[in-house]
Amino acid sequence: MPAEGLDWLPHEQTLTDDEVVRLVRIGVEQLGIREVRFTGGEPLVRRGLVDIVRRTTALTPRPEVSLTTNALGLARTAEALADAGLDRVNVSLDTVRRDTFNEITLRDRLDDVVAGLEAAQLAGLGPVKVNAVLLRGVNDAQAPELLRWCLERGYELRFIEQMPLDAQHGWRRDTMITADEIFSALEAEFDLEPAEEPRGSAPAELFTVNGGPGTVGVIASVTRPFCGDCDRVRLTADGQVRNCLFAREESDLRTALRAGADDEEIARRWRAAMLTKRPGHGIDDVSFLQPTRPMSAIGG
Repeated sequence: MPAEGLDWLPHEQTLTDDEVVRLVRIGVEQLGIREVRFTGGEPLVRRGLVDIVRRTTALTPRPEVSLTTNALGLARTAEALADAGLDRVNVSLDTVRRDTFNEITLRDRLDDVVAGLEAAQLAGLGPVKVNAVLLRGVNDAQAPELLRWCLERGYELRFIEQMPLDAQHGWRRDTMITADEIFSALEAEFDLEPAEEPRGSAPAELFTVNGGPGTVGVIASVTRPFCGDCDRVRLTADGQVRNCLFAREESDLRTALRAGADDEEIARRWRAAMLTKRPGHGIDDVSFLQPTRPMSAIGG
């Protein structure tokens, strides 16, 4: 995100808690959705999050429910979220060095993130996963250090290639740390072997570290795209369906929802949105255009 932040959506444009739960229910009951992840932006700033989680885990069939967060408020909310039925968390953490953390996040709150991770583990929100993005000249030399830190604490680390979803539209492929570079850095200090279980539709390639049981994953959305296996759909905070993280088009469910459409009509519109999903994100194509919305406004 830019240092000055981004404008908040007008309140009337964002889905209410009831609208969020209704759309999730339609997805679970009529569209076969079996896993629900709340992300952002930062989901912990939403006052009704715990109740939304509780109502989501009460659906039939019960979906697996997870949360992606920066963990700044997780120490205060982990127990309540676990009581509401949350299954697990993913925490964004690119470094365990205080000075580098301050440089990347523009705030001195590494201790709060560490406390949030510990609270999540104590609350049983496991396996606790850590998502990290390496930035050239910033934290790219710290991959082994971060992996060692996570292994010592029982967290599952996932390195993610930097994707063209920044608010400044300054992403350049030639400055991105690639999966090959990540593997090279890790293999200089660890023995990595492909995990036995197939990846399926999961985005991360998993590897056991030094014979296990610890693992590390790499999500190479740019250099090793897995579009053919992707089974995800994103619903934005203002009620738009995105059938690909890199889509430039969205399908509006909020308007139909507020106009009185029944569940069947909402499901029909949602299916129609998914039928226009392209076979690939096209980042390698010279005609690729970065989505207008940045990651913080889409949800990871």
